[in-house]
Amino acid sequence: MIHMTIDQAGRSRVAASEYAQYACLDELLQLQWPRTEAPAELSFIITTQVMELYFKLLHHEWVAACGKLDAGDVRGAIVDLRRGHGVQDALTASWEALRTLTPAEFDEFRDAFGAASGIQSELYRDLEQSLGVPYPSRSEVPSLEASAARLLERRGLAGGWREVYGHCADHPELIDLGEALFDAADRFTRWKQRHLLSVWRSMGSKQGSAGTSGAEWLARGVHQKYLAELWDVRSEAWV
Repeated sequence: MIHMTIDQAGRSRVAASEYAQYACLDELLQLQWPRTEAPAELSFIITTQVMELYFKLLHHEWVAACGKLDAGDVRGAIVDLRRGHGVQDALTASWEALRTLTPAEFDEFRDAFGAASGIQSELYRDLEQSLGVPYPSRSEVPSLEASAARLLERRGLAGGWREVYGHCADHPELIDLGEALFDAADRFTRWKQRHLLSVWRSMGSKQGSAGTSGAEWLARGVHQKYLAELWDVRSEAWV
């Protein structure tokens, strides 16, 4: 059967290949709808959509890791976390697409998206919750912090990560897990730092959307230590 599609101009066309069908490219490539004629708006929309897709993929990896931690499969959880590290690296690199966005170019379309803001991303909030950030108004989500804590408790490590890192030779697998979790938290913070730099570059200290103070608001959170206990253990003297 020949698959026919309708493009934005209303013309029927034959889907180019099985590749296009598998990746739903006809649908995907029609999801970008700039609201202005500003040349830079398309890059802003696509970068935003790409990041949301990476958020979805990272959430998938972290949910899988939580399930394995709850099942006691530490090695499997580490594999999922390390796969997630690659997603996080790609997320951070996504800011490069906006690195040359000047204040004048941004102002050409900024008013068009009104109060829309990345802080409204539900997937982003899911990821923050998984790293231990409380959102009392939201439902619980699979949490790396909680799943890891339950694992340590089941193994009789009442002192948590401090006990693990204090006896490294006795817990090599858990040390690997702790470092994989730390790497995830570290990468999440680095993504936020790149976000701040991008905002400084494109809009300076102007008022942000969705009622935020823009860069000032972002700057307050760039030093947040997700999975705080794994940061705290680095202040201990282990020799």
